[in-house]
Amino acid sequence: VVTLVYGLVGTNDHLEAQGKQLKNFCGTGGSVKDGEIIIQGDQREKVMQFLQKNGYNKTKKAGG
Repeated sequence: VVTLVYGLVGTNDHLEAQGKQLKNFCGTGGSVKDGEIIIQGDQREKVMQFLQKNGYNKTKKAGG
């Protein structure tokens, strides 16, 4: 199971930095590929919390 974050605007370097911060915040591994941030495990709540804390107010949770 992974948590996929997509639709973020920015350069690849910006996405890499966001991915690193998200992995640290969630305490898990992950990667950035094709403009998407992939976080290991079902981390939807933590990811939404992190994004809203960092100014991404229009977040939406999808999936089961």
